[in-house]
Amino acid sequence: MRTWILFLLWAGTFNTAHAESFSSKVIAVLDGDTVLIKRASGLVKIRLAEIDAPEKVQTFGETSKRSLSDMVLGKQVKVVSQAIDQYGRMVAHLSINGLDVNAEQIRRGMAWEYSHFHSNQALVALQEEARQAPRGLWAQGNPIPPWDWRKQHPSILPAQSHTAASPASTHTTATLLDPTCGNKKHCSEMSSCEEAKHYLTQCGVKTLDGNHDGMPCEKLCAPVVR
Repeated sequence: MRTWILFLLWAGTFNTAHAESFSSKVIAVLDGDTVLIKRASGLVKIRLAEIDAPEKVQTFGETSKRSLSDMVLGKQVKVVSQAIDQYGRMVAHLSINGLDVNAEQIRRGMAWEYSHFHSNQALVALQEEARQAPRGLWAQGNPIPPWDWRKQHPSILPAQSHTAASPASTHTTATLLDPTCGNKKHCSEMSSCEEAKHYLTQCGVKTLDGNHDGMPCEKLCAPVVR
């Protein structure tokens, strides 16, 4: 699967007509290599180019997600898109204040280098540096690359784990794809902002975003004014 995805990306099957550079706010971090941004045209799911982070339910998955969240969540980032993949996600490089976010995830040991046939030597070198340190996931005895982990656990991952759920997806469809989507539809049923964001972005429960600003349940998710 990994080889097939990489072949599509570099052979030109992906839609490269959308290649562009722009700034946008990250409103949600879905895992260690996927974020949701808000544009004037709506919400866009971005898959960070040339890296592959552990799945959320995989060992070190939540740690990788927190690392990415610390860097970009709620912040304006520069997005340099590479393509639109076969799942409708924008494949892109992110940077914030001059920091290459994709590369930083690798340097911290929070993701694997995932460039075409390991052609990005800068990322290969960062991964080796993290492995030698060892930092992050490399401190584990024998970390399993996520592409191998997905092959070993096909029944654990929801069908959309590496696909893009369109912001317009219905709640019913999302629930079928993602077993973590329940029947909650109102902010009063949410126990946390993170849960509300999950139901909005992953499950398509648009009733949580009454003012259509991309942020669900303002009383839960609005920043505290001190």
